[in-house]
Amino acid sequence: MNKEVKYSVIVPVFNEELVVKETYKRLKAVMDATDQEYEIIFVNDGSVDNTAEILVEICKADNKIKLIDFSRNFGHQISITAGMDYSLGQAIIVIDADLQDPPEIILEMIKKWEEGYEVVYGKRLKRNGETLFKKLTAKGFYRILKSMTSVNIPVDTGDFRLIDRKVCDILKRLPERSRYVRGLISWIGFRQVGVEFVREERFAGKTKYPLKKMIKFASDAITSFSYKPLKLATYLGLALSTLSFLYLLWVIYEKLFTNFTQPGWASIIAVNLFFNGIILLMLGTIGEYIGRIYEETKGRPLYIVSRQIGFFKNEKDNNI
Repeated sequence: MNKEVKYSVIVPVFNEELVVKETYKRLKAVMDATDQEYEIIFVNDGSVDNTAEILVEICKADNKIKLIDFSRNFGHQISITAGMDYSLGQAIIVIDADLQDPPEIILEMIKKWEEGYEVVYGKRLKRNGETLFKKLTAKGFYRILKSMTSVNIPVDTGDFRLIDRKVCDILKRLPERSRYVRGLISWIGFRQVGVEFVREERFAGKTKYPLKKMIKFASDAITSFSYKPLKLATYLGLALSTLSFLYLLWVIYEKLFTNFTQPGWASIIAVNLFFNGIILLMLGTIGEYIGRIYEETKGRPLYIVSRQIGFFKNEKDNNI
């Protein structure tokens, strides 16, 4: 059984009852077209709607469909990680359930993989159905991240990609807990190429990445691959010390050579607030890195599986 599976498709889902049936239908049509043995692994990330029940019924009707059901919500990146842990295919494809990334692009990714590329990522030419704020912040984030890290993380890409089995096996050995999967895949290396596509509007339902999660995701990405925010404290300290010294020279000059009397209160308060703000900002940045160290030292499992459907007992233990 293990040797027969050529493609594993990993689909993280969270409260997607309105779209999951259509996702299954389109993915099945695409994978059937490959004329190869495949599996589609849905990872239910603690959904509180009927997503899990719908997937259970799909699993019963189609033995190529498998379900990993988490005990609670562990997050999108952890869901992808779990799918990779359970996957059997020689090529592993990650795609979200919302159908913004067209499943039909998978066939183009497979062609690139057959040409010898170990990583084939989807590159978004256009993002339909998203607000101007989301488009601008996403564009800015990818470029800021690229400028802050020595790892070549392609811009305008998400987790929609195909990776070779050897890349997946290496990824599974990486111990990070606050995971930024697409960055880790770029860090691993090997031959990588992009496939361009237009990102579609959501098929149904609401985005699972509100502003709070977007900020957390961006923080994980930056702190995982760059120490430049910490170095910023040194640069800011040097710059502010220089400005403070120049300001001191100006005050001495005014005192000795001019008749101008400076009231002082407003300027002192403004300067104090500015410096205190900088100090708190840098303490917060340092706290982010310390928090990541704390998370890494806990030693807890990345996720807990409450049930799994469609897997043979020797494929994966239920207790992760």
